[in-house]
Amino acid sequence: MTSSDPARNTASAFDAIVIGGGHNGLTAATLLAQNGRKVVVLETAAAVGGATRGYDIHPGYRSAGLAHIVNRLDPDVAKLLTLDVRTSPGALLPTVALSPDGKHAVLRGAYGETIDGISPDEAKAFAAMRKKLMFQAGILKRFLKRRPPEIGKIRLNDLGAIAGAGLSLITKGREEGRDFLRMLLMNVADVADEYLSDDRLKGLVAFDATLGIHLGPRSPTSLLGLYYRLTGETNDKSATQYVPRGGMGALAPAFEKAATAAGVTIRTGMSVARIIADRGTATGVILASGVQVTAPIIVSAIHPQATFLKLCDSGELDTGFVRAVSNIRSKGNVAKLDLALDRPPAFTGVSPADHRGRLVIARSIAHVENAFNPAKYGEFSPDPVMEITLPSLADPALAPSDGATLSALVEFAPYDLKGGWESGKPAFQKIIIDTLERYAPGLSSSIVASHLLTPVDMETQYSLPGGHWHHGELQADQLLVNRPVNASAGYTTPLAGLYLASAGSHPGGGISGLPGLLAARHILSGGRA
Repeated sequence: MTSSDPARNTASAFDAIVIGGGHNGLTAATLLAQNGRKVVVLETAAAVGGATRGYDIHPGYRSAGLAHIVNRLDPDVAKLLTLDVRTSPGALLPTVALSPDGKHAVLRGAYGETIDGISPDEAKAFAAMRKKLMFQAGILKRFLKRRPPEIGKIRLNDLGAIAGAGLSLITKGREEGRDFLRMLLMNVADVADEYLSDDRLKGLVAFDATLGIHLGPRSPTSLLGLYYRLTGETNDKSATQYVPRGGMGALAPAFEKAATAAGVTIRTGMSVARIIADRGTATGVILASGVQVTAPIIVSAIHPQATFLKLCDSGELDTGFVRAVSNIRSKGNVAKLDLALDRPPAFTGVSPADHRGRLVIARSIAHVENAFNPAKYGEFSPDPVMEITLPSLADPALAPSDGATLSALVEFAPYDLKGGWESGKPAFQKIIIDTLERYAPGLSSSIVASHLLTPVDMETQYSLPGGHWHHGELQADQLLVNRPVNASAGYTTPLAGLYLASAGSHPGGGISGLPGLLAARHILSGGRA
């Protein structure tokens, strides 16, 4: 749509328009406003927060949203926004690798600094693997906290990052450098088998490497998913996890409060219909109501496919670029089950304190691989793997005083389910509940209500094309200089004045705020940072 297209009304001009009020959009808006820009955030939903936006399960019971733990809220983002959502180091959550016999392995600290329930030899083996992976993830992390290098236009600071990574490898010795290159594109199953013998631990790392990614543990490059998890930082420490004060429901209000304190104008219930562009330059947006809002800077913090394929006039974009965006792999394979319970569940063999942590059902590498295999053919497994939390333990407001809520992220739930989710959802939900019952006897009899979100539901409820919470697969060909596609990596786009800042941009998904932060820094630097 060109600037000559009529609009029924014209809103007052802003310096920047941010499309989408998720945490990345709010982060970008806040930084721009803190630097003197007049910013408006336009959010389609009735409230901001994106995937951290909660919903009711049943009268008196509520879910805090898609995410149920924090494992990568970047310290720079928290500091910049003065977010009051962090917790004390002593409250870091454990991970319980559940075993059917009730003899679980419990990882404590930063991804298993100590582990209960395993042999001394296995503890040494896990420590060796953890040390190796944390070092290698640290090399990759150098590139995740900065704008990716631009092919053909390498800058001095890019060379500095590359040199720093090389120096880290050199100082560790030639063998460490060879190991890094050997392991970088390996599958996680081979790495786990190389170090570990305990199926509980091997199943856990296989699950963590593939959660939210359409790969099985034996798929090539699946180790990258575990690297990505280990690069996450909370409380100034890598590979940790926690629930903020006030529960996960405190996140969206915290980001909103920071934005409004910086002077950002937030408009909810405002759906953007088109991005106005003329001869390669974006100049504003037209809302579904017909109102035109103008600004020299447009920041799209929604899915890249929604940005370019729905909001932009294809005549303003190159055919090859449109084809590349259309080919972004972004079909989710995770379902989320929320349960309203009349009493807190009791998982056999799990201490009361550890019920506050993350509980994982992934008995072995084979279990995760076998759960993935049907998804390749549009089916779900009768024996899924999942991550479970009890959100009401951290935020009692989510349930009545004598009740509880349970949240489970379940793999693998293909977006394109054979036969469709309308008929498949009841069967899949029964499988999940039956699985939970085996680990928490009596749970099924305590269910007051249930709410299952499939990738199709996530697409509808959260405006996520394909129902993929990362806004695109986190795989080797869709990272760094190819995220979301090469011609729009680094937050710029083929349209001057239009920038990207969602999870579909570098470095990727998760509640980090980094895409929004790095996009805003790039805009403020005039394209130099």
